This record gives sequence, structure tokens and C-alpha cells, in this order.
Amino acid sequence: MIKTKMTELLGIQYPILMGAMAWITTANLTAAVSNAGGAGVLGAGGRDENWVRQEIRKTKSLTNKPFGINLSLQTTPLRDKLVEVILEEGIDFVTLGAGDPRPFLPRFKEAGIKTVCIVPNTKLAKRMEACGADMLIIEGMESGGRIGNLTTMALMSNVLPEVSLPIAAAGGIVDGRGLAAALIMGADGIQMGSRFLLAKECESHPSNAKAILAASDTDSVTIGWSRGKGLRGLKNPFAEKYLSMETSGVPTDQLGDFVAGCSKRVADLGTGEDGMNGIVQVGESLEPLKKIQSAAEIIQEVTEEAKKLLKKAPQFVSQ
Repeated sequence: MIKTKMTELLGIQYPILMGAMAWITTANLTAAVSNAGGAGVLGAGGRDENWVRQEIRKTKSLTNKPFGINLSLQTTPLRDKLVEVILEEGIDFVTLGAGDPRPFLPRFKEAGIKTVCIVPNTKLAKRMEACGADMLIIEGMESGGRIGNLTTMALMSNVLPEVSLPIAAAGGIVDGRGLAAALIMGADGIQMGSRFLLAKECESHPSNAKAILAASDTDSVTIGWSRGKGLRGLKNPFAEKYLSMETSGVPTDQLGDFVAGCSKRVADLGTGEDGMNGIVQVGESLEPLKKIQSAAEIIQEVTEEAKKLLKKAPQFVSQ
């Protein structure tokens, strides 16, 4: 057990929050992470209210430990339906991003649901603290999927001294070294997504895990960066085609049409024989991702490695 403000707030054993991934973090993986002492998070991206209701109930049938759900705040009017379902079904916490969470904080808090806001900079971190958020996630551009402009190190350097809320660091963190570093920097835990793509309980297409296992650090690529919508994943023909279109000046709406539905296709079918279904969305820290494990084994390995490193830290300070 590692105790921090994050573990106390969420009622978990270890300061590890699973990063929600659209079409991937379903009940089985979410419950497995929570049962192992971390905080599992359902990914509601792209889902409707019926799926959210069923998946919350299924997760509750698989674990009696705390778990949450990620809610994208851009998808109106579906967003409002999802909010109602979450309030009706009850859940331990929500992670909120891709929009302004302030109008929703009072309703979740009144229902006893803790609010965890994903922020990309210090200004918004302070704003969310002032508005009553319970916890923050600062996610650097090393992460897989949609990315911002600041690195994880820069976010920790900038945000941590300015905010008193529990904060989870995210982006390129896949092992105990990352957890130990985040704790020493002053974070209260980590959010980790890419490592759980290699969990036995992960329901993403098996070819995606194989691609990650075979990847090296130079296989990470970002598409859409020049259009303000960066998406990180593994190099493949889809990424090369997109980058060719992006750099040649293809209109942004056409690029949007090209990527439409790719997250679901890759989760369900893999990138395809020709690699044109989409990209495997995974972060930059690829070299350590070399084995398939259960969620429990992942959490145990990460926490044990972090404990060993933290116990060694005092040797660097002269008495």
C-alpha cells in the first residue's frame, strides 16, 4: 500500500488511476484494475446512455471497490443524457475533460460523486480548484490519443507548486520509475493508460497489443499536430497517409472525415492487413512495454518497483 491524498480521496490502495480509453476500457478491465487496488475507469467516449448504464451495472457486479467513468464534455446532447445516467446509477467518481466541467460539478458533488478534472495548464488547474473540483489530472503530450502542448515534466513543474488538490500525473508513465518520479515531484499518484493496453483483461483487438510489443521508442508518431488536434500513436500506413495529407494542405474537414470512426475500428478490428483502419493510440514510453500481464500483475509490479526506488532516494541526500 502507498498512501497519498489521491488514495485517501478515491478509497484505493495504490495511487494508480487507469486512463480511460474510448472503446477499450470496459467493465472487465475496469473491475480488474479496481480489484487489484487501483482505480479503474470506464471509457464512455463514443458510447450511448444504454451502454453506460449497462456497463456501470456490470462493473458493480464484478467489483465492490471504487471505480469511475470518463465523460467527454463536448458531445452534446448525448453528454447530458450520459450525465443523467451516471447520476441515476451512482458511481464513485467521474473524470471530466474535453470541455468546461464547471456547470456539472455541483450536480455530481450533490450526488456524492467525486469530480476529477483533466487540465492542460496551470491557469485551468487553478480555475478548477476554485470551482470545487476534488482532484486534478495533468496529462502531458507523451500520452497516447489526444494530446496537448506541454510535457508531463513541464506540467508537474508548473502546476504542482500552485495547487493544493490531489493531482495525478499522466503522459508517458508506464512503470514504477514513473510513479516514483511523480511522487517525488509532488504528485499524489499517476494516471496510466498505455500499460493497461497489455493487460490480459483488455478487450482491444489482439493485434494492437502485438504491435505495441514489437514497437520501439522511434515508432511513436503524432498526426494532426499542425491543425491543433494532435493524436499520438504508432507509425503505420494510416499515419503516413494522414501526415501526407496534413502537410500538403488538405482542408481540416477532409482530414476529419479521414479519421472519423478510426478509434472504434482499431479497437474492434485492429489496424487491418493494410494498416489503414487507423493507428494504435499509445504513448511514447514504448520500450518498457514488452509483456502481457493481468491488471493485478501490472499494478503489483509498478508499485513494488516504485517502493524500491523511493526507499533508495534518501541516499542522495547527505546527512
